[in-house]
Amino acid sequence: MEIRDKVRNFITDNFMMGMNPENLADGDSLLDKGIVDSTGILELIGFLEENFDIQIDDEELIPENLDSVVNLINFVNRKKSG
Repeated sequence: MEIRDKVRNFITDNFMMGMNPENLADGDSLLDKGIVDSTGILELIGFLEENFDIQIDDEELIPENLDSVVNLINFVNRKKSG
């Protein structure tokens, strides 16, 4: 399963109960849409570290890395490549 599928499945399974996953475009802001809050970000970080064998530093906890499926995919790819 590729990164996009794993990330989307985690988000829809854990944060979108009762919501149609089709309503989430990969570029949509998870914070602005109310899908993920600050506690959810911590869950998301734990998921990323565990499933993609990466370590996320405090200074990387910014919306540019974590606020959409696209941002998450790009962030994981950057972390894994170096």
